[in-house]
Amino acid sequence: MWLRPNRALSRRGLRRLIMVLAALALTTAGLGAWQGNVFAPLFALIESCAMALALWRAWRAGDRSERIRLDESSLEVRSLPGRRRACFQSYWVRVRLAPGNGHGRLLLGSHGRELEIGAFLAEEERLELSRKLKVLLADVRGQQRR
Repeated sequence: MWLRPNRALSRRGLRRLIMVLAALALTTAGLGAWQGNVFAPLFALIESCAMALALWRAWRAGDRSERIRLDESSLEVRSLPGRRRACFQSYWVRVRLAPGNGHGRLLLGSHGRELEIGAFLAEEERLELSRKLKVLLADVRGQQRR
């Protein structure tokens, strides 16, 4: 399974949004400068750069994802773009929903270790993922008993 956050904009859409917002800010600053506020264009330029940087960083946060691989012997979670990797024995891993800071946390635990997954997902998506993982783990455990 690949877990990825939803993105509202493509890269092209983000560039267009930044250009439109910067053009509006600079147009308004130009009108302010025409009426005597000579510092308005400088502040508009600084504001436009800060706004573009903030939007770009927020958009880049959408690159993070998690890959979950389950087989008969293990459940592996890889976080991307980083290199964090966690492996649990599929028979012993437990899926648990716990309260968190304003939203629920989906935790995988085994042998005293816990790992939060899907922190970037909406609450309903986390609940659905929890149910799906529980079903898949029950299927794997059933196969191991046979």
